Amino acid sequence: MRAECFAPIDRRALLRATAALGCTLAMPTTLRAAEPAPEVMKALRGGGVVVMLRHALAPGTFDPPEFRLGECGTQRNLDDAGRAQARRIGAWFRERRLQPAAVRSSPWCRCLDTARLAFGETVQAWPALGSPRMTEDREAQVAQLRRALVDLPRHGFEVWISHQFTLGALAGGSAASGEGLVLRAGRDGAPQTIGPFAPA
Repeated sequence: MRAECFAPIDRRALLRATAALGCTLAMPTTLRAAEPAPEVMKALRGGGVVVMLRHALAPGTFDPPEFRLGECGTQRNLDDAGRAQARRIGAWFRERRLQPAAVRSSPWCRCLDTARLAFGETVQAWPALGSPRMTEDREAQVAQLRRALVDLPRHGFEVWISHQFTLGALAGGSAASGEGLVLRAGRDGAPQTIGPFAPA
């Protein structure tokens, strides 16, 4: 075979390409969640708002037919990924030195577990944050949440951990597991969405 068919090898270029490929392969396959919008961070530091989160990852959709409140074995619960997600939520707040004035949770086990893994044991179980699918008087439940929104501390924020149905009933929004909305009461007392929130 004729020698001129082969171009000379640039060994330095080959080494650079190999090193670049190694760096690319070493890059993590998952990226950290984007920082919330500036207006969301400003609201958290300013106070008078609530971070309303959907509970962390819990496989499935609805609770089993034998569901009983207070008995976790009869409920849909967090899996290992959900527990890790809940811990990341707490780490997100601690890294930014954001300390909620209060943490309230639906009495469902997956919500309480999310709250405790993220923020510790000082969590208030609050029936108003329970799933409205299981509530007889949904209008009264939403009215209670709206009153609490009006009464939020002026110089702090709260975290409420609940369900997709509750988030939708109060604010008309939706969120993935472990994500939510930052809310405040508008001048008319109606919930006002400042922005989405995805800490982990």
